[in-house]
Amino acid sequence: MKKLIFLIVFSAAVSALPPAPSDKQESVVYHNANIHVGNGQYFPNATIAFENGKITRVGYFKMAWKPTDIDLKGKHVYPGFILPVTNLGLTEIGAVKATKDDAETGLINPNIRSISAYNTDSEITPTLRFNGILLAQVTPQGGLVSGLSSIVQLDAWNWEDATVVADDALHINWPNHVQNRFDFSTFTMKKEENKEFQTQVNSIKSLFIDAKNTANSKSQSDNLKLKAVEPVFTSSRKVYVHTDNPVAIIESITFLQEAGVKNIVLVAGQGVEPVIDFLKKSDVSVIVNGVHKLPDRSDQSVDNGYITAIKLHKAGVPTALGYPSVMSGRNLAFTAGTLVGYGIEKEQALQMITSATAKVLGIDKSYGTLEAGKSATLIITEGDALDMKGNILTDAYIDGRKINLVGRQQELNKRYMEKYNL
Repeated sequence: MKKLIFLIVFSAAVSALPPAPSDKQESVVYHNANIHVGNGQYFPNATIAFENGKITRVGYFKMAWKPTDIDLKGKHVYPGFILPVTNLGLTEIGAVKATKDDAETGLINPNIRSISAYNTDSEITPTLRFNGILLAQVTPQGGLVSGLSSIVQLDAWNWEDATVVADDALHINWPNHVQNRFDFSTFTMKKEENKEFQTQVNSIKSLFIDAKNTANSKSQSDNLKLKAVEPVFTSSRKVYVHTDNPVAIIESITFLQEAGVKNIVLVAGQGVEPVIDFLKKSDVSVIVNGVHKLPDRSDQSVDNGYITAIKLHKAGVPTALGYPSVMSGRNLAFTAGTLVGYGIEKEQALQMITSATAKVLGIDKSYGTLEAGKSATLIITEGDALDMKGNILTDAYIDGRKINLVGRQQELNKRYMEKYNL
């Protein structure tokens, strides 16, 4: 009986595995495609070709068709979308602690590497891929200094194969003077003074000051935490500041720049609006999380979250879009589509999930746009990928490898369509 139960559980687990990664690089020429380059350019009824994992030509060319060439007949081609600041592959079911590996105990953990815990067999990954997300920045959570993120492509056997850039950035959660607390007596969120605020801020500052002193002394240190912070002073490792409080934004960025940190990225939401001018002067990039979020204050418009990224873009602040929940991260493209409804050009909105994100992450030499010499990481859709009705993927490629877009949802759909003869 025990053996039977084991076999049932084992077979169920095997059937739930995501599709196996592709190992074969395709050499393809597509004609009559509506090509969205990702840098603001758009080529209707154009040609795109790639081989050996690299794009060889994009645009209009006089060329004889070969038998292997494919006529896309008006379908759309986009760069693969990029999801920044996500715990994809680090957590599977939020309510099940055993499936969560996105946070370490303690408050100061700069040496924690998210990539070593990244699970390429996550069932969440296919749900992102068939909505066009092919790259992600796997990021640790929690504490004051969460650790090091890494950038991965979403079709790999293991984390080593998945890695695009290892340990690309250090993530800190700057504390606020006030904090939200859930009041069980009224079932509402209440604001209260953060009595540990100054102690928390001092802990972060001490870490960076000690790391800088160690780097300047050029002495060999066995302190793993300090060694993880040292590269931020030489521009080889970015610092991501997570806060949505205007005062905390100014305080954190000012301290980091005075300390000598070369490359700072802010992860925030509607709280950036009062400090947009400061961000522009500070030359800081911003990842906007929570486009589909209700306003923070009662005196704000209900659509305030929809236009925050647009305000940053118009002010000249480098802006990319993120999504706060990995379970719904597949909706990233639709947040960009929402911006189109509020006045930004479609190709500009596309940049916020492709080329702008690639530039913020530092991978724009290979990813983010459909240009000759860059990685053939792209998607082909029936229609507008920023719209729910048009975001129907027919094909997707990562580094020139055609990936399997079938996931558990598609299998269930097929099963019940066949059952009811639909």
